Amino acid sequence: MELRVLQYFLAVTREQSISGAAESLHLSQPTLSRQLKEMEEELGKQLIIRGNRRITLTEEGMILRKRAEEIMELVKKTEDEISLSDDMIAGDITIGAGETNGVRILAKTSQVLREKYPLIHVHIISGDKAAVTEALDRGLIDFGLVFGEIDTSKYDYIKSPYKDTWGVIMRRDAPLAKNETITAEDLLDKPLIISRQAFKNSEFREFFHCDQEKLNIVATYNLLFNGSLMVDEGMGYAISFDKLINVSGNSNLCFRPLRPKLEANMSIVWKKYQVFTKAAEKFLQKLQEMI
Repeated sequence: MELRVLQYFLAVTREQSISGAAESLHLSQPTLSRQLKEMEEELGKQLIIRGNRRITLTEEGMILRKRAEEIMELVKKTEDEISLSDDMIAGDITIGAGETNGVRILAKTSQVLREKYPLIHVHIISGDKAAVTEALDRGLIDFGLVFGEIDTSKYDYIKSPYKDTWGVIMRRDAPLAKNETITAEDLLDKPLIISRQAFKNSEFREFFHCDQEKLNIVATYNLLFNGSLMVDEGMGYAISFDKLINVSGNSNLCFRPLRPKLEANMSIVWKKYQVFTKAAEKFLQKLQEMI
C-alpha cells in the first residue's frame, strides 16, 4: 500500500465525497475512484460505501482511517527530524501526560530549554496512562508522564519530584463539605464519580479496602473538568487530585483531602533503546538536571 494512496483515502474521508476529494487533490474523479477500488481489492475489504452525495466508511474503513492518520503523522515527524541540519538544535518534542500539577516540571524544563534553543517546540497531549503508553509504543510521542508502576522491560524512566494528593471534589452545600478530610467510610454509600484509571492504582484499592464493584460509582471521567461539571450538576462526589480544578473564590465547589493521606507518585517515561532527536535528547538532559 502506497503512502500516496493513503493520502487519497484520507482526503476522501475529510471531504466526505470522491468528487470533492478529487478536486482538492487535482485529480480526475475516475482516477481517484480507480485508486480507491484498487486499494479495496488489495486489502480484500470494502472501505467506502458510496452514496448519492456523501460517502460513509465501513467498519474496516474507519479502522484504516485511524491507522492512516497515525502513519501520516509518523511520516511527517520522521521527515522533520531527518531534515534538520547537523548543527541545529530545533524541532518538535511531544509529551503525553495525564491531568496533574506535575506537568509543571515539564513546563519548567521546556521554558529553560527554549531560552537557549528557541527553535524547539513542545507539545503536550492529554491522556490517561493507557493512552499515553499506547502513543509511546506507536512512536507518536517522545515522552510520557504517568502514574503508578512502570514496565521496566519496555520503558526507561525518571521519577518526578512532584506528588499529587488524592481527595474529593464536591459542592459546597454537600453533606461532606463540613468535613476537613474524607475517609473511605464517608464515601461508601455516596454517589461517586471517578477516573477511568483510578482502580488500576493499588494504593487506591487499598484505601477503600474493597473492590470497585462494591462502591456506588455513578459516572467516570477521562478529563477532570468534565467530572467537575457532573459534580456541579449534583450527580455526586468526584475523586480526584488536588490543584486541578479552581475551588477558590466564588466557586460552587470545594476540595477535601482523603484521610489517611493518599499520594500518587509519577514518572517521566520513554521507550527503551529509543533513538532521540537532538531536541528530545537536550530535553531529557535538561530534565535530568532539573530533577
